[in-house]
Amino acid sequence: MQNSTSQRETTSPPSGPEQLGPVSRLLARLGLMPAAHWQQTRLAVVVMPVQEFIHQSTSGGVVLMLATILALLLANSPLREGYDALLHTYIGLTAGSFSLKLSLLHWINDGLMALFFLLVGLEIKRELIVGELSDARAAMLPVVAALGGALVPAAIYILFNLGGAGTRGWAVPMATDIAFTLGVLAILGRRVPLSLKVFLTAIAIADDLIAVLVIALFYAGNVNFAALGLAFGVLTVLTLCNFFGVRRLLVYLGLGAVVWVAFLLSGVHATIAGVLVAWTIPARIRLDPALFSAQAGALIEHFDRHYTPDGQTGPMLTDERQQSAVTELEELCEGVQSPLQRLENGLHVPVSFVIVPIFALANAGVALSLQGLSGDGGRVALGIIAGLIVGKPLGLLLATYAMVRSGAASLPAGVSWRHVVGGAFLCGIGFTMSLFVAALGFGEGALLQSAKTGILAASLGAGLIGYLLLRRVPPAETRGDETSTAAPRAESPA
Repeated sequence: MQNSTSQRETTSPPSGPEQLGPVSRLLARLGLMPAAHWQQTRLAVVVMPVQEFIHQSTSGGVVLMLATILALLLANSPLREGYDALLHTYIGLTAGSFSLKLSLLHWINDGLMALFFLLVGLEIKRELIVGELSDARAAMLPVVAALGGALVPAAIYILFNLGGAGTRGWAVPMATDIAFTLGVLAILGRRVPLSLKVFLTAIAIADDLIAVLVIALFYAGNVNFAALGLAFGVLTVLTLCNFFGVRRLLVYLGLGAVVWVAFLLSGVHATIAGVLVAWTIPARIRLDPALFSAQAGALIEHFDRHYTPDGQTGPMLTDERQQSAVTELEELCEGVQSPLQRLENGLHVPVSFVIVPIFALANAGVALSLQGLSGDGGRVALGIIAGLIVGKPLGLLLATYAMVRSGAASLPAGVSWRHVVGGAFLCGIGFTMSLFVAALGFGEGALLQSAKTGILAASLGAGLIGYLLLRRVPPAETRGDETSTAAPRAESPA
């Protein structure tokens, strides 16, 4: 294999005009001749930097921030009427006697966001099976911390709005926007340990689970039990598909679309369908990793044995034996990955760079004005700001301290209390889920605009405070003494 690899690196395919036919020579002179490899094309020069940007950990947060800024600019410019008119344009789908007609805003909030919740459901299921939440004792700390970080801000919000029209928005300050939170942590770089990122991610996933339950239980409309029965009937079919070893994602996504329509007609928010469908998708691998390694190695050796640099001058493989090896290798790769992993990996980029930014563009546009911040509107905004900036970190810290102090859990390795305090404020960045719950709670009107103002102000304030606190913590490699002495860690009971 080493000989074939070195030969591949030192031998280049013939590319001079004397080896080309008349048509190829004409294409070469015009600059239209296909490249031997995609990386050599002009398009690659543009696309490859974009791919590198997408795979950076801060990129999702950057795109989300740009979409938010654009929404604010549109809502506070002469284009505001056109912006609102576009969001309230109705778009319909018809299939035989069935017709579904929703505004563009509802297609985004009920349709596109169902894919966001599908990804959330996949992440929750993965974490419960093999992640930070898979071990009951290890999961206890982030779950209890998330619970404290949900209950305290909700209580503070209710205190501001008790008896007023804004009471229905009590769940708005409960959630955490993990994209923005991890984006801030990525900017801080080596000043925060990896274990803090894992801890905050586990808290955010537990937060998402709480938010999903709250939406399902408290923000449902008038329930159509026939449609709901259809939804759970199809979910039962999907569960049986999983049980009998069906692994084709097309089956789950196709029937999942039926579940989504049924939930949409049932009165229970349609995005819950995404979470429930995620739980039916298989998480088991079909091929043992050791067997995969042996068979994949044999296929690569087979590929190298039949590699002939002099015969490979075009932009694609022409040797049938190599094509066969590649096809078998693809099947092996599919077998060593579970359908859950494949779908989760496939959804990350479109959700982070398309769906969530579109949601922000459609929902973060609020006219910046003090007029709506009096009376009930003012109490809604202040309740959200106090809930996210004060209640969220306070609840999270109190719950974490109680767990550690009681000996029921200990802080993750390398995480000090200074990290926990800074991270707790970052969890006050509610944004995406807060906007989503606000839209469910207030519909469209003045209170929704006040809630959006509060969410934007609170998320900005919490993010800035968290960033400044964590920036004051020395870089990870110089904190050995601090990590061991900064906080009293409870020993695990025997």
